[in-house]
Amino acid sequence: MRTLSDAFIPELPGHYRGKVRENYDLPDGRRIIIATDRLSAFDIILTSIPFKGEILTQTARYWFEETADICPNHVLEYPDPNVVVGTRLNILPVEIVVRGYLAGTTSTSILTKYRKGERDLYGISLPDGLRDNEKLAEAIITPTSKALDGAHDEPLSKAEIIEQGLLTQAQWDTVSRYALQLFARGQARAAERGLILADTKYEFGTDKNGTIILADEIHTPDSSRYWIAASYEEAFESGKRPESFDKDFIRSWVSARCDPYRDSIPKIPDEVVSQASRVYAQAYEAITGKKFLPDTSGHTVLDRIRSNLERYF
Repeated sequence: MRTLSDAFIPELPGHYRGKVRENYDLPDGRRIIIATDRLSAFDIILTSIPFKGEILTQTARYWFEETADICPNHVLEYPDPNVVVGTRLNILPVEIVVRGYLAGTTSTSILTKYRKGERDLYGISLPDGLRDNEKLAEAIITPTSKALDGAHDEPLSKAEIIEQGLLTQAQWDTVSRYALQLFARGQARAAERGLILADTKYEFGTDKNGTIILADEIHTPDSSRYWIAASYEEAFESGKRPESFDKDFIRSWVSARCDPYRDSIPKIPDEVVSQASRVYAQAYEAITGKKFLPDTSGHTVLDRIRSNLERYF
């Protein structure tokens, strides 16, 4: 009853269902974004994790407020713990992924490609001899296309982005500058709390004036890979993955049992789902320094959200 797998509200206009969010476009140019508890990885929905949507919304809120001096973001208000009302944007067709370490489990991760012998990645040349989860000399941007539902994100280079007209040179210069500054701020704040922000992704859009604005979420356990700093050195030296509390927890469980891009995904046990929920709560507390106290008002999460959004009906 406290898991939000679906957030369709017929009284709200302009509905669009994303992988993990339900979006509603209001006539005045605002967008209502409801974060469900669905968990997406390998370009599919794997399961739903209790309280995940609330945790992600509140974690992103923390980071939007912490980085407002770097670039503008889409946030207007938070009428519910799972909901943000923001400026409706034209989302740019490129996902900006910033990486500080040779890490990852997906097909587009630099570690996956590096293990296959690839050294020229995303228009960047990596040296031989790097080890799993090794810190890179500097943070790099590894952009991907934004896939439609059911499709896979595809790697892009800066040159390809410009040549294909996905972004103008000026837009690329702006989003890449913002992304590296946001990542540096994220890494610095994470380090203060005993964490390593290994990599993350950003989405940007343009408003009606063409201004580039940060959208979606920022530095959450879903969009980012966090490691426990105290675990890093020993894990790195032994060739193991550092302790983490991001959705690598679920991704790693799935990857250990099948090829998620080719095989049927096994049912994720309830105890793994429950543990993932605890991991998300721990992540929120570690990242923000605040205790996670879920809002349990309303008969269900959706009932509470509907009540808090009635003024938009």
